[in-house]
Amino acid sequence: MRIFSRNFGCLLATALTVAFLPSTAHGTPVSAPAVPTVSASSTQVSLHVPPTHTSPGYSVTVPTTGQLTLTTSRSGRTVLATAADALRFRSGPDDTWQHATALTGWSWRTGVLTLTAETTLTGTEIEARLIPTADRYQLDWEVRGVETTELGLDYDLSRSGHWYGHGETSTPSGGPYTDQPWPLDAGQVEQPDFGPASYQMVDPFWYTESSAGLYVDTGDTMDVSLNAGQDGLGRFGVDSGGTYKATVFVESTPRAVYDDYIGIVGKPRQSDATYEQFEKPLWNSWAQFYTGVDQEKLLAYATALHDKGLGGHTVQLDDKWESNYGNMTFDPKAYPDPKSMSDQIHVLGYDFGLWVTLWINLDSTNYQYAADHDYLLHDAADPTKPCTVTWWNGTAGIVDLGNPAAKTWYQGNLKTLMDSYGVDGLKFDTRFFDDHCAPRAGHTRTDYQRLGSQLADSYDLQGAGIRVHWGSAAHQAGFVVRQMDKGTGWNSLRASVSQNLALSTIGYPFVETDMIGGSDGQPPPTKEVLVRWAQSASYMALMYASTSPAGPTDVTTRQEVSYDEQTVALYREAIARHERLAPYIWDQVRRTLRTGDPIVRPLFFDFPQDRASYTITDEWMLGPAILAAPNLTGSAARDIHLPAGTWYDTVRSTTVRGPVTLKSYATPLTVTPAFVNLRARGADKALAALRRQ
Repeated sequence: MRIFSRNFGCLLATALTVAFLPSTAHGTPVSAPAVPTVSASSTQVSLHVPPTHTSPGYSVTVPTTGQLTLTTSRSGRTVLATAADALRFRSGPDDTWQHATALTGWSWRTGVLTLTAETTLTGTEIEARLIPTADRYQLDWEVRGVETTELGLDYDLSRSGHWYGHGETSTPSGGPYTDQPWPLDAGQVEQPDFGPASYQMVDPFWYTESSAGLYVDTGDTMDVSLNAGQDGLGRFGVDSGGTYKATVFVESTPRAVYDDYIGIVGKPRQSDATYEQFEKPLWNSWAQFYTGVDQEKLLAYATALHDKGLGGHTVQLDDKWESNYGNMTFDPKAYPDPKSMSDQIHVLGYDFGLWVTLWINLDSTNYQYAADHDYLLHDAADPTKPCTVTWWNGTAGIVDLGNPAAKTWYQGNLKTLMDSYGVDGLKFDTRFFDDHCAPRAGHTRTDYQRLGSQLADSYDLQGAGIRVHWGSAAHQAGFVVRQMDKGTGWNSLRASVSQNLALSTIGYPFVETDMIGGSDGQPPPTKEVLVRWAQSASYMALMYASTSPAGPTDVTTRQEVSYDEQTVALYREAIARHERLAPYIWDQVRRTLRTGDPIVRPLFFDFPQDRASYTITDEWMLGPAILAAPNLTGSAARDIHLPAGTWYDTVRSTTVRGPVTLKSYATPLTVTPAFVNLRARGADKALAALRRQ
């Protein structure tokens, strides 16, 4: 051990070692132990972890003079580096940001490198502990001498190449609805409500082009920004005092970093969607009618889908069927005979589903009953009264799943509803918790993700899934994940693709885009956007549909919109292609249950040495064998990049050797480019589905 003051003088380099048994990404000890060493000089303290047969090894250096920073490197190359003022905190009456300054001491004892540093707040210091294993190190730190309200860890984005992960992004350019930067540093992300209660699908995990990764282990709300104001920084704040807990991964490929994270949160133990739900589209009424739906319109919608040969497994009635939100009863004016409506949908060959929520509006007949019986979450500021939240349908209370009696009451209402009207499954919407509310005694915010997962897992979600995230329960439940509502333009289509990549690579492999064509209260998509969206979705795990090519209603004018017969034919063709791909996709589902592999993933997950693939936003791998490259713009041609390998062009029926970029590849509306990697696992099934007849 060596402890020193700020007056380092001409400290001679020393090295101290201790042996430990490292673990793999999934916690299994490896045969050859990596022995870390710590060395010190007059300019820096360095932690070295040598490579093993499964890990590349790494170093972390800390300067002994000047500003405290942590620089992580692999084979002499920086892969992750904190920014200036990296370890930050808020404290005091003015709640201003303070930060660590110069290193004042260090020690190496029992496999832990402990660092202490002065701060900009007199009388305080920061203590940080680095605990290394073969492919990662844990970074824990706290402020001593004052009570803190927020802690922050900042990184210099450029030192790691491009950044990925995070999930659905809030951005000044319209994210998550019309914008999803890929990579993250290509845009600006500003998300002060990043946490387990967020409606956005997010996880506190990020990974980089340099094959480093960051996981922040917290159940508290975070304030996260990446390149906000184009400052080139990643800021990862936690809205609490105490100890900041993070894990830094260092691997040889981004996919190995992903595997490390899955080793922590777990892979799905099941898929909540059936083979048929992967094979065929789910048709939901929302973007077709929004809240202007009734029994007559829904039956006409289902009949037109059937008569046009637009296959699917389910017709779901979305928002605005209840007499009031939370009543769990049909509006008798709009739905005079809901049982007959359900029966007719079944005759057409579809299952029937309903949109439901745990949010009960204050003017609902069920609200006072739930409040009187303590079935609602309590207010965070005043726990003596129910929490109220404002949403797009009014003001509501939320059923408290932390109260077993409340859950039993809610499920009893669902059972009566489903049994009475022949409802086969449900689409759960809104959150299971809100930060304006207080968790029930003995529970945390994150617990409500688990409780919501357990509730939803009792029902057939019909391929609509639920939006639960953050923590092992959400990852291991294996739910389909539907994206945040999108607009109806080209930018939203492109955002749906990059958002799929983002969600897939933070551990949610069963992802579907928002409803094909978008659903964010805008006029219906143009013919071209609707067709391109359907073509894009045909090369994803599931197809989630609403806007009918037989003609939707324009929510802004309440006028019906017509598409031509080519629109119907091309949409039908996309459905047929997805159905032919179902055996291949189902193989990927089963593999995901064994390994945690994402089904839809960026090219660099399979081709990490292909540098061009790290910025490609409009191509992806569907499993290991299919590279999808649909046109996501209104142009008549596009460039297509193929990594190394032998590829079968499913449009031109030719073989292409990569790496190569196919310039100005013709993509009229009838063409959806895709390529099969002939040497990849599953190539035979992919070819059987896609080879031109």
